[in-house]
Amino acid sequence: MRTIIDLHMHSHYSRATSKQLTVPGLAKAAEIKGVDVISLGDITHPRWIQEIERDTTVGDDGFLHYQNSPTRFILTGEISCIYKKNDQARRVHTIFVVSSLERAKKINAYLTDRGFNLKSDGRPILGIDVKELAKIYFEYDDKALVIPAHIWTPWFAMFGSKSGFNSIEECFEELTPQIHAIETGLSSDPEMNWRVSNLQNVMILSNSDAHSPDKVGREANVFDLPEQTYDCLYESITQKKNLVETIEFFPEEGKYHLDGHRACNIQFTPEQTKKHKGLCPKCGMPLVVGVMNRVDELADTTVENSMHAKIPFRRIVPLRELIADALDVGPSSKSVARVFDRLIELAGNEFHLLLDFDLVKLPEDISPLVVEAIKRMRAENLHINPGYDGVFGTIHVFTEEERLKLQPKQSALDL
Repeated sequence: MRTIIDLHMHSHYSRATSKQLTVPGLAKAAEIKGVDVISLGDITHPRWIQEIERDTTVGDDGFLHYQNSPTRFILTGEISCIYKKNDQARRVHTIFVVSSLERAKKINAYLTDRGFNLKSDGRPILGIDVKELAKIYFEYDDKALVIPAHIWTPWFAMFGSKSGFNSIEECFEELTPQIHAIETGLSSDPEMNWRVSNLQNVMILSNSDAHSPDKVGREANVFDLPEQTYDCLYESITQKKNLVETIEFFPEEGKYHLDGHRACNIQFTPEQTKKHKGLCPKCGMPLVVGVMNRVDELADTTVENSMHAKIPFRRIVPLRELIADALDVGPSSKSVARVFDRLIELAGNEFHLLLDFDLVKLPEDISPLVVEAIKRMRAENLHINPGYDGVFGTIHVFTEEERLKLQPKQSALDL
């Protein structure tokens, strides 16, 4: 059964997140996007657990259900582990997936008894080695999953240039065989990860890490499950099977794709960073080494020679951004909202429209520029300025000259 899954999400209890990240808010966002199974992140937060218990029921499939929504929920939480190992400060973000609310509550009780504060943030900061925390999850839940999050992000990731490790083994030691998957993060895609042999024995997954409903599914995983159940998903990940494809952000749009220094507006490729000996040419401070550079550092093979299971992937630009670029207005404008709602009505959900919908079937009231924008996205014919040092990259479908050349008469939905 084709099942689109997003395993990394936050609730409104995490810092800098939308108040709309509630159970009903996530259910609605997932349905519009086309996500079948979505995470109820922040499972360490006690008040979020109470909301989940209030708003969901446990289904026979092992997922949580909300009223009559077709969306299925899975319990996950991102935890920030900050500790010292091998005389170096480590800051590692990790996704912990559990099989039931009962087990999540037992783990939370144990962590609270250990003196950890789980109430301050939906993504708590714990002063514990991530390996030791993984042991706790595996001890309390024999069907738990431990997935290193956005593994290349400089400041908070397993392979991050500022505080990470150079291999899974260095990070998780004897638990390495129990680490069955990693998350690429927005600034890398599977092809970049194929260059690193150390990742050969794990499933390469992509998730949204959404902090607001409109970011749900900006990355996701497409599985072909024998049955749409938690047990089938767990078996698929631990046995590295049934993953059909992943849906990807354009990695250049990620805010740590290239190197740079935001304060000085310096954006460098790895080659330029090397030429400048890792220092900002304006202020002399060290540059923030981004994902592409770090991948180059750890890469020990080419994409062509890689022994990875090369699962296909497709890159997307969110529909609202495509419409906004086509109409030359802001993504939050009323005109974008009207066109967006109309397209979802026609296609059923955003993923179907962006990836598979026959655009010939779109009616004449849809601006030809919007249709052309979707076509160009599918062909990856875009204008991209890569992100660096916490600054998101920008993607444009049309240059101003192209837009003027292609500009049709306004359709009814554009007015």
